[in-house]
Amino acid sequence: MSTIYLFIVVFLLSLAIFDLFVGVSNDAVNFLQSAIGARVAKFKTVLVIASIGVGIGAVMSTGMMDVARHGIMSPDQFSFEEVMTIFLAVMVTDVIVLDMFNTLGMPTSTTVSLVFELLGGTFILATLKIASAPSLTYGDLLNSDKALSVIIAIFVSVAIAFVFGCIVMWISRNVFTFNYKNHSKYGIGIFGGIAFTALSYFIFLKGLGKSPYIPDGTKEWINDNTQLLLLATFVVSSIVMQLLHLLKVNVFKFVVLMGTFALAMAFAGNDLVNFIGVPLAGLDSYNDYIANSNGANPTEFMMSSLMESAKTPPFYLMLAGVIMIVAMATSKKAQNVIKTSVDLARQDEGDEMFGSSKAARSIVRASQDCGGFVARYIPSSVGKWIDGRFNKEEVILQDDKAAFDVVRAAVNLVLASMLITIGTNYKLPLSTTYVTFMVAMGTSLADRAWSRESAVFRVTGVLSVIGGWFITAGVAFTGCALVCVIMFYTGIMGKLAFIALVVFLLIRSNRQYKKKSLDTKDEDMFRLMMRTRDPELVWDMLQKHVTKTQANMTEFALQSYNDIINGLETENVRLLRRCDKALRNERVTLKKLRRQELLALRRCPLDLAIERNTWFHIGANSSQQFIYSLRRMLEPIKEHVDNNFNPVPELYSEEFTPVIRKINELMEASVSVMSTRRFDDYRDILTEADTVKDELSALRKKHLDRMQKGKEVNGVNISIVYLNILQESQEFLSIMRHQLRALKKFTEA
Repeated sequence: MSTIYLFIVVFLLSLAIFDLFVGVSNDAVNFLQSAIGARVAKFKTVLVIASIGVGIGAVMSTGMMDVARHGIMSPDQFSFEEVMTIFLAVMVTDVIVLDMFNTLGMPTSTTVSLVFELLGGTFILATLKIASAPSLTYGDLLNSDKALSVIIAIFVSVAIAFVFGCIVMWISRNVFTFNYKNHSKYGIGIFGGIAFTALSYFIFLKGLGKSPYIPDGTKEWINDNTQLLLLATFVVSSIVMQLLHLLKVNVFKFVVLMGTFALAMAFAGNDLVNFIGVPLAGLDSYNDYIANSNGANPTEFMMSSLMESAKTPPFYLMLAGVIMIVAMATSKKAQNVIKTSVDLARQDEGDEMFGSSKAARSIVRASQDCGGFVARYIPSSVGKWIDGRFNKEEVILQDDKAAFDVVRAAVNLVLASMLITIGTNYKLPLSTTYVTFMVAMGTSLADRAWSRESAVFRVTGVLSVIGGWFITAGVAFTGCALVCVIMFYTGIMGKLAFIALVVFLLIRSNRQYKKKSLDTKDEDMFRLMMRTRDPELVWDMLQKHVTKTQANMTEFALQSYNDIINGLETENVRLLRRCDKALRNERVTLKKLRRQELLALRRCPLDLAIERNTWFHIGANSSQQFIYSLRRMLEPIKEHVDNNFNPVPELYSEEFTPVIRKINELMEASVSVMSTRRFDDYRDILTEADTVKDELSALRKKHLDRMQKGKEVNGVNISIVYLNILQESQEFLSIMRHQLRALKKFTEA
């Protein structure tokens, strides 16, 4: 029996390594986004600083491991088998939940999933134990006070982070404005001093000061002299920051890099329990059972040892830190730092990831009404002064790829670091994702990054993310409870079955991610267009973007056209279904691209934007018409093949094959002309397209005559399908002509 549990412990430790890689890959954006979003340094430099913070935070995170041991459950009331069932159910559910949310593209949180999985598994087993032993209560089996404080801390941190982000950013922007270089003469020293002092207190004094590696005498001296240390730190750091400013050193950059280190350290110290807390608790449980059970049945040996504080060997913590650092340095996910929070917080308007929702529209409308009401009671001179401090035309960005300036980046990092470190010091596993995201949303709102053109989309995004968090909590609780019950009643066989399921899900998830990475389209040109301030340069880039979009669409349309015809001739229903799915996906992509290009068009020279606006919309509409025409052609064909109706007669194939060949030649020529923007053969293609359309008209008339004379081949169903193909092929060529002409007019000098 002990061999089975040893296998389970090894599996838990293996999942811990996997969780470290996946968790850091997904969550590294939390502490990298501000430094990379503001472009304060090269990615490698930021990565090195963050790695140092992660390494130190991991080694100092011992106290947080108690959350997994007795933060939710009262382990002295549970047997070894029950505790191992809960731990395995938590890790299995965690993988399933993460896989499900990643597949759906919904936001999630490792902290929330861990806490609610522990709560769900413990609650369901507590319920079963109470049913068999009525003398027990939930208070005996659940650490209800601690669990409640953890849950409250997680969700209250959302509101606190957002409110403090708004307040601190509004004050900071009024002090420094967007043209911070002209308004940093004296305030920069105080700002830098406050930032350094706050981080020093919460990390070096409260964080490292409580470390088990610091001598007790040193800890007592720190506690007795905290106020003096804070005062000295503030005075010295303010003077140093002011001197650095006089020496032309960008203090905000220094604060951002220091905040990156602090947030990375807080992340490792706070979130490490999410990845290795449960597996290490399982290892301790197994070691205690082997050493002290004297051969007792796993269902009878109680886990009182877990009531003691965790004494995690430094080697495990150092190894976890190394794995986290390697994951940051090598993971493609970790290097893709422009995530949801950056897109929602960026200073300029751009392509919005989320659409509009009724709730968001109501919130924006109510906020505007509230703002208008307050504005009526503010003196006009004060209002003008505040508006002058928020003149975004004076914004100083590090380069054209920066999403926001260093002032906002500094506030984001310092404030998030403080909030997370406070939670860590009180052994409350705050969600790093929650805090950093909501701080970023609060600062972007206060910074007036949400204009009337984008506010409803940004609010929808925030509501979607927060909704995803609450869904995570519910799914994690319910899912773990269900898995735990199944494991409890099915025993070892059930546990082994779930282990096999997890292995399968991990393999499938890895394959899907690789496929998704290959299918992801490069949007660097669009991002650059939204950052560039030169309208002429934006116009040049927009022409290239539109050319690429429409040429790719024409190529896709031709491929889909051929697949549809081929699917009918070979009666391949799977091919037709793939075409249907591809057309639906392409429709969504085209909608997104059209919005991107329309946003970029607004940033072009006004005279060109007005002059070429019509041709832009004709070209974009032509791309959409390709989709509509292909779907009109596909639907009756798919129904025909799916129902196993009569195949295509040889007569139809013989008379239509030459036309298909000409359509392919025309479309390929059109793609070549569009891609190279060399329109020398433009007229020849249009003329040839008219000729082929005439041939299709003749075929259509010939086929109608056959149908009217009752000479259909293989029945009326295939005759109607063939007639539809002829009609849509004519429309297909007309769309090609419109698109080619529109692109020529849009891009001509």
